[in-house]
Amino acid sequence: MSHDSLEDALQAAGNPVELFRGIGGHVDFPYVASEYTNWIDEQRACFESCVLADLSHHQMDQYIRGEDAIDALSYLSVNTFEDFEVGQAKQPVMCNSDGKMIGDGILQRLSEDEFVLSGSPSPANWLQYHLDTGDYDATAEIYPMSAVTDDDPRWFTYQVQGPNALDVMEAVTDDPLPDIPFFRFDWLSIDGTEVRALRHGMANQAGFELQGPWEAAHDVKQALLAAGADYGMRRLGTRSYKSLPVLIGWVDVYLKALYDEDDEQLRAYREWLSPDSFEGSVSLVGSFDSDDISDYYLSPLEAGYEHIVDFDHDFVGKEALQAEMEDPPRELVTLVWDQEDAGEIYTSLFRDGTPYKFVDLPRARMRAHYDEVRADGDCVGLSRHPGYSYQDRVMLSLCSIDREYSDPGTEVTVVWGESGESPNPTIEEHEQTEIRATVASVPFTDDERKADW
Repeated sequence: MSHDSLEDALQAAGNPVELFRGIGGHVDFPYVASEYTNWIDEQRACFESCVLADLSHHQMDQYIRGEDAIDALSYLSVNTFEDFEVGQAKQPVMCNSDGKMIGDGILQRLSEDEFVLSGSPSPANWLQYHLDTGDYDATAEIYPMSAVTDDDPRWFTYQVQGPNALDVMEAVTDDPLPDIPFFRFDWLSIDGTEVRALRHGMANQAGFELQGPWEAAHDVKQALLAAGADYGMRRLGTRSYKSLPVLIGWVDVYLKALYDEDDEQLRAYREWLSPDSFEGSVSLVGSFDSDDISDYYLSPLEAGYEHIVDFDHDFVGKEALQAEMEDPPRELVTLVWDQEDAGEIYTSLFRDGTPYKFVDLPRARMRAHYDEVRADGDCVGLSRHPGYSYQDRVMLSLCSIDREYSDPGTEVTVVWGESGESPNPTIEEHEQTEIRATVASVPFTDDERKADW
């Protein structure tokens, strides 16, 4: 049966938790190799030399224009927009009225009344809905990921990351590399092509995201690889790229907080969304199992974004976040899995009987993971993003945990694997087990993104 909207599809399915638990979760990135050499050396290069990542086919861009654009962005984001200058970038975090996250992305201010929002479709869809239904003198145009269309990208998007990234950029630019502070951008020339260069860091080192016309994609890529050859550059495949969020402390996949049955605004939004939207294709997995969809929601404080929230303006979810800020129940930590227990996941494959649930390396297949974390017999947090660090030879996960258990060194237990048979076709038959884990800081790796050069 076809549906007219996401709301229609959810009503037909009944409980959204049941719907999302039955959706297969393997996420592939067409046009980008799983490994260009091998994922171990590629992951190492992120932290020891430098890498080139290609996001051209897998990043959505939304261009927002108009004199009320800043007002719409401010109303929908927990961030302050005071002193938001042309040439500056922000990570807007958007919430529902309960202060739970709808989405986040990277926003760059191109001119006084023009912005570009990049990343996943969720924040762009939320903004587009409010522009379409609200009274704003502003428009937006979404350029979807070319991975889901038959068209070439409009722009190439490359990332140069790692401790040698600055050296590569100085070598490849036609003119001297401008001094670009963290989360600022400037225009520069590579092989005769004008490129917008945003300074950030996906490896907790000073790095760049570069965007320019698709017609010049090949030539710019070759120029970057040639310049990077002297600095140990490797191309970054999807296996190693997807392992970075857990290492740098970024919650990149989470269930968007928009499925509440009793929220009239959210229902209207779901009626606006198409049934095959990004928000309707969530793959929900893990040992945490609740029929209440709101139990899976995430607040900015639980995602480690306390420094982003600013109460100097009115925004959706402000009152709820003010109340949470007074006594935050949970905070984001890294869990370091016991090496022996983690090793047993793989050892079980070589024994008779049902093995434990498999963990792909260096990161479990990209899905919305929600694993129960226990202490003293109680559920005290939710673990996400199991991923392996070759440098440290440990399995890690990000966890929103009750504050009384958040001190580094605290011992907890991760419940690994679903209880009973999973309706998800991508999850094999397995036995549930418990993994000892120790709380550590976020990020797990040293953050040197803002270092000057």
